Amino acid sequence: MTSTHAELAKRHRAVLPEWLALYYDEPIDVERGEGRHVWDAEGNRYLDFFGGILTTMTAHALPEVTAAVREQAGKVLHTSTLYLNRPMVELAERVAELSGIDDPRVFFTTSGTEANDTALLLATAHRGSNQVLALRNSYHGRSFSALAVTGNRSWSPTSLSPVQTAYVHGSRRRGTPLADLPDAEFTDACAADLEDVLDQLHGTVACLIAEPIQGVGGFAVPPDGLFARFKEVLDRHGILWISDEVQTGWGRTGEHFWGWQAHDANGAPDIVTFAKGIGNGLSVGGVIARAEVMNSVRANSISTFGGSPITAAGALANLDHLIAHDLQGNAARVGAVLRGLLDDAVGRIPAVADVRGKGLMIGVELVRADGAPAPELATEVLEETRRGGLLIGKGGLDGNVLRIAPPLSLTEPEAREGARILLAALEKAGQR
Repeated sequence: MTSTHAELAKRHRAVLPEWLALYYDEPIDVERGEGRHVWDAEGNRYLDFFGGILTTMTAHALPEVTAAVREQAGKVLHTSTLYLNRPMVELAERVAELSGIDDPRVFFTTSGTEANDTALLLATAHRGSNQVLALRNSYHGRSFSALAVTGNRSWSPTSLSPVQTAYVHGSRRRGTPLADLPDAEFTDACAADLEDVLDQLHGTVACLIAEPIQGVGGFAVPPDGLFARFKEVLDRHGILWISDEVQTGWGRTGEHFWGWQAHDANGAPDIVTFAKGIGNGLSVGGVIARAEVMNSVRANSISTFGGSPITAAGALANLDHLIAHDLQGNAARVGAVLRGLLDDAVGRIPAVADVRGKGLMIGVELVRADGAPAPELATEVLEETRRGGLLIGKGGLDGNVLRIAPPLSLTEPEAREGARILLAALEKAGQR
């Protein structure tokens, strides 16, 4: 008899694109969730350390979000931005208050890809230039313009581009000429590289877009203060700074609400993009920008689905829960426990070259005996943790970094359980 998963996988492959990636040799259908756990369609229970790609921010089936969605669904599901929308206005007020940006304006989208697409539109229109700076190893989404500023070959299927992008050093260190530099010297080298790249470009540059911690790039973490140095250079040239907070926002790093705040920059970014966690699974993203920048668009525009009543109501309930329960503080406390347990693998398990990250955003980089990236080991560990009842992700330029990002309500016993399963999988894979 064909299993539930095998039959659904067969149907999936018959009607969906070949390039739509699926985890696992035998893909699973996640049927329901509660708290930090999910169950598949065959009844198997997993501790979720990936949250649907850092999207289940607070908890699966959070009662407050469910109640808000149910109540709004009983009123009206959709109106568009052509009409006043109380949930959207209330969510925008809350996001603006938390943004750290002077005189902020908020525009809602349906995804992080669309948010970054909008930010690039704003910056290039405001500056009258299609020249953009981005970081090597970056990922900013799936749209044509977002792919044009993605510096990771694994996720960029075309060299065609609506913008002229120049890539600078900033986050990824292993495998680069800057790998062995101490933090201060690494920051100096990246700032000098930025200056050198600008010297080679003609005329006005619109913006720098950067993730405070690279997500798909394998949770590559720049030294604190690097973007402050970048901002000094950008400000001299009038270049806008876009902070892509799709994965780092809402307190995931534990130490700050926004990833950019770790850099003690002399002023906030000009534009911040967000998505994923704020909706806790609802399709919501957005852009926060200084009014001068946001209002510089000289054309009519609307959003059919961005900021819809139902997603805004759910996102607001989710954000209120996050703040009321200090989940940022929990990410710092429980993340430190989890990180401490995983740090023990460096030096003890030869395949583990690096453990990095902040709060509940932790990367584990795997290499072969000769130090080369080991994507095959990452895949093996992914399979082994699933068999052990734990879901994690992977990424990095070579697909050799494990990505660990559970809901921010993770408990210490759950952190210890997940670490036990992951370490056992690493030991097993490392032996082979």
